[in-house]
Amino acid sequence: MHVVSDATGRSAGQHARAAVIRLRLRTLVTLGVLAVATALLGRMFGLHDPRFLGSEVALLVTMFAISRYVLPLVDRRDRGASAEEHVGSLLDELPREEWHVIHDASVGHGNVDHILIGPAGVYTVETKSHPGPVRVGRVHGATIRQAHAQRDSIERVTGMAVEPLLVYSRAWVDRPLARRKGVRVLPARMLVGHVSKRAKTLSPGDVATAHARLEHALRDHARAERLARARRILPR
Repeated sequence: MHVVSDATGRSAGQHARAAVIRLRLRTLVTLGVLAVATALLGRMFGLHDPRFLGSEVALLVTMFAISRYVLPLVDRRDRGASAEEHVGSLLDELPREEWHVIHDASVGHGNVDHILIGPAGVYTVETKSHPGPVRVGRVHGATIRQAHAQRDSIERVTGMAVEPLLVYSRAWVDRPLARRKGVRVLPARMLVGHVSKRAKTLSPGDVATAHARLEHALRDHARAERLARARRILPR
């Protein structure tokens, strides 16, 4: 069972898993449409008609492109979704009377895999599925900037200091818990123990305040997204 976000009702990895399902469905639909079109052309014009032969070539080219580019993308996204789900299951271990765990959250500045609010502070968790090994000193700059952006967006919402965590779901990390440019890097197996053992810096009132502010921002963003979708759907 995965912890569910209070405000959004999202489970860990929900956004990533939905993206995987959509991509798989689109791939199957594309192949299905081309296969049916090819069969119909063959039946209507004969197997030696140029139109049928052209459709066969298009089908083969599409199959090659899917195997070369789409399937590896699906595999990467599937691993990413599984990584978020795995970390979400680990976060179930945090005592719910002390910690608020919010998954797959967005306040309009990108998606945050997990947000933790508890006695030891406020944390953003960016989950990576890279199999490793991971050298902390060589973590890509784009990944660090992503973690910084997540931290900054949650700090603006909560009005409190936020520590960004970069968590690898299945990789060996050469210096676990070391920081790279302010971002702490660790394997998933150490995540719960790390935040649980940190010194208490927030009172129960501080935790409740940060959580309430975040819930409010999440609801506002979700409402704005629904309105934007409605405007795109409704005719002018």
